[in-house]
Formats: sequence, structure tokens, C-alpha cells
Amino acid sequence: MEELREKLRGFTPTKEFFIGVDSDGCAIDQMNIKHFECFTPAYIKAFDLQAISTLVRETAIFMNLFSKYRGINRWSGLDLLLDLLKQRPEVLASEVKLPEGRDLHAFVTSGLPLSEAGLKQFMADHPSAELERALQWGETVNELVAWMVHNCAPFPGVPAALSAAQERADVMVVSAASLAMLHHEWAEHDLEQYVSVIAGQEMGTKAEQLELAAVGKYDPDKILLLGDAPGDGKAAFSHDVLWFPIRPGEEAASWQEFREVGLPRFLEGSFRGEYQDGLVEAYNKLLPETPPWQTV
Repeated sequence: MEELREKLRGFTPTKEFFIGVDSDGCAIDQMNIKHFECFTPAYIKAFDLQAISTLVRETAIFMNLFSKYRGINRWSGLDLLLDLLKQRPEVLASEVKLPEGRDLHAFVTSGLPLSEAGLKQFMADHPSAELERALQWGETVNELVAWMVHNCAPFPGVPAALSAAQERADVMVVSAASLAMLHHEWAEHDLEQYVSVIAGQEMGTKAEQLELAAVGKYDPDKILLLGDAPGDGKAAFSHDVLWFPIRPGEEAASWQEFREVGLPRFLEGSFRGEYQDGLVEAYNKLLPETPPWQTV
């Protein structure tokens, strides 16, 4: 991991501006298929939740795609999903035995990398049946993604926008996905030509990737992150740099606006302030915190 992080630390600017771009659900339209067809069936299979599969699916899809938790790290998401299920009366009434979650939560809050490698490192000192199941879930997700997720195209307007951005900015993939998956996906869609570096989970969190590759090397107003998840905004704002949110369900319109309005404003120095605030406000309205089953 340190060797990979060193690659970001040693990145040398070639242009005045820097643009980081998230992958899943932001540049490439494959977040929905991953959660509907891979993550969610793996939750049900790995933890023997077949008897409440409909409730698990409803809860997981809300959490991962249509709430403020969109884009959450897979291990933090698994931890949160178990908590959300325990709050549902229908689940409790079913008498299905949910994992206790204590060992998983201990890993998630341990400070170790929230990755398969980090989990294995934690398990070396804290072996448990619960963590074995969590690891099995993660491996099942990977198998299902490799089997299912192919030919998922970039959102309309992405290649044109990246091409325009590349003319004035160093462009980098900033992602929580695995490097192997990212390199495959960006090569599959011929998007690698637009980026200088591809950064994945092995290189740290998105905030850490930004810090290593860009912070201190560019003016803060000349660093911009594009992303579709609240965590992308947090990563950007943690370094006082700029964020252009790609709105879930409105991706094509978002990319068009970025190319026609957001990118020119970024390059001319009028992005921060009223324009960015308006983008964030419109984005936040799309992702509630309260699940629909709690508002009925």
C-alpha cells in the first residue's frame, strides 16, 4: 500500500489545474447494477437472510443508492446495514437471527484500511466466525461483480467533458474501488486516455488520495473533485477544495452542466461561493437521511 501511495505523493503537476473524478456512479453507470445484482444478493446469501430478503433488499438499496449514505465504503456499509435492519420492526418480528455485529464494528472502527486486506489483518489478531462471514460476503461480492458487471457504459457526456477538462487540468481518478477493477473498467471504455493517474482503495481514502496527489501542489481554488456521493463532498471540503456533485438520476444533465458551465467557472475562478453552494443544495435534496419506511 505504501508503494502505491508513494506514486501519488510523487505525482508532479503538469498543468495549473487539478480535477479528480470518481468512477462508480459518477463517470461510469455501474453503481446500480453492482448494488442490485451483486452486493445485495451477497448480503442475503452470506448471512442467511433469505427469510427477510425483501426487507434486506429494500434497506440495502435505500442505504447504498438513495440516501445520504450513498457511496459508503463496503465494510462501513455492511456495519450500517446490520444496524438499520435491527431498527426495523418487521425484521424483529420475523425472528430471523441477525449477526451481532460487534466484531465487524470493531474492525470498522479499528483505524485499519477498510478493505479486504485490512479485514484479514484485523482477523489475524481477532479471529471470529462473524468476521469469517463478513470476509465471505466480500469475496462473494467480488465474484458476482466479476461475473455480472460488464459493458456498463460511461454516462452520456463523460468522454467529451473529460476531454475538455484534460486540455487545462491534470485529471485523476479518485475512487474507493479496487485498482484492478478501475484499470479494467477505464480501459474497457477507453477513458484511460483522459487521466494521468488512477487511484483506488489501495491508495487510501479519497481524502487521502487528494491530499497526496494535489493538496499543496495546486492552489485550493484550482483543485476540483467530481463525485456522486456525499463522501466525495466531505473529501473535497476536508481540504478546502472544490466539489462538483453529479446528481443521482440526473447524471447526463450533470455532466452536461459541468462541461458547459462548471468547468468554465472553475477555470476562470468563479466556482466557489454562490455557484457551488447552489449545486450542493440541489444535490442534497435528492438524498434523504430518513428511510421511507420511517416516514409512513
